[in-house]
Amino acid sequence: MSSTSRPDQDPRGFLRALYDAAVQRALPMHTTQAHLPPPPRGRTVVIGAGKAGGAMAEAVDALWPADAPLSGLVVTRYDHVPPAYKARPGRIEVVEAAHPVPDEAGRQAAARILQLAQGLTADDLVLCLISGGGSALLSLPAEGISLEEKQAVNKALLKSGAAIDEMNCVRKHLSAIKGGRLAALCAPAKVVTLLISDVPGDEPAVIASGPTVPDPSTCADALAILQRYGIEVPPAARAALESGAAETPKPGDPRFDGHEVHMIATPQQSLEAAAALARQAGIEAHILSDEMEGESREVGKVQAALARAVARHGQPFARPCVILSGGETTVTVRAKGGRGGRATEFLLGCAIALQGQPGVWVLAADTDGIDGMEDNAGALVAPDTLARAAAQGIKPAELLDRNDAYSFFEALGDLVVPGPTFTNVNDFRAVLVL
Repeated sequence: MSSTSRPDQDPRGFLRALYDAAVQRALPMHTTQAHLPPPPRGRTVVIGAGKAGGAMAEAVDALWPADAPLSGLVVTRYDHVPPAYKARPGRIEVVEAAHPVPDEAGRQAAARILQLAQGLTADDLVLCLISGGGSALLSLPAEGISLEEKQAVNKALLKSGAAIDEMNCVRKHLSAIKGGRLAALCAPAKVVTLLISDVPGDEPAVIASGPTVPDPSTCADALAILQRYGIEVPPAARAALESGAAETPKPGDPRFDGHEVHMIATPQQSLEAAAALARQAGIEAHILSDEMEGESREVGKVQAALARAVARHGQPFARPCVILSGGETTVTVRAKGGRGGRATEFLLGCAIALQGQPGVWVLAADTDGIDGMEDNAGALVAPDTLARAAAQGIKPAELLDRNDAYSFFEALGDLVVPGPTFTNVNDFRAVLVL
């Protein structure tokens, strides 16, 4: 860490350095080698999807023996292919598609991946590269459901405030490729799945809706979630769910025998990397949890209360310190036209609750570099955030009511805009108390 990023002299630079350390820890080129199997007697086919898909493909291509056969197709989000690999593509094709709402490019890529999974032998190896975002990117609707209908369900789920495991339960059961179906089609080839986790609990069946692992959830679970959030689905989809025709492959299915799943990067590892950097700077670091969920603005209020307790009473932690957390909060969209994502909504709720508390700075950002559908990863809150907003006539509570946290931090010049990071271990939050 440079002298310009000392927490007492440059709190903003210090927090940004912690975020960068968290992202760096999760880059596929640093984490893939130890988890690669030896080349098989037959072919090695690489398939996969996710926001880190391009970087994972780049890493496998670089690390796989040059004289061993290697081919395949991975789909990632638009503008998420590492520049060097885009300029000089390797043995694994990478295509781009839309996220968080799927598009035709994603549907076509998923159909091609499905074709690559068929006709394999027991001598062949399938390397499946899965990271967060794969649910939208690997979108192949089940029979009788159109892409437009799947898009409508996906949009409703995103606006509902449903947790990621709930959203992915529904997505699996309306898909022709997720919920273990992709791996089942690869039989009798061996499947080795490399995962970058973006979900609380690092559950493989939830990450990207688990295309290569058995699915313990059921059609009945999906129906209950749809009812809970008042989400309508097409008649064909409802009939398939109610009859059980949309059921996914379950644990114990022999088609998964001999398969391997390796977690190559997790939120906890990234939080630990940030904590280590903080301690090098002489600041004690406390990791609250890598599994935080809940409404973003409410989580922001809770962390503000914690920060105020530390600043005012030295409890439960002594200052100076930095409090780190990860996970995946949610935003229930209450108004039309607002801009922002989980990170900025968390921060606006946090800023309001902090009440300008001296000595407290907060950074929250998504580790993929994109907060929701905007161009920023997140933003920063400082002790003078509310005062600067008031000087511009900005009313934070009104913007929060409109789900327009992006506009709040854009007006203050406090957005964090790193661009795509080519990985994804979900939310990163750091609260610095000096």
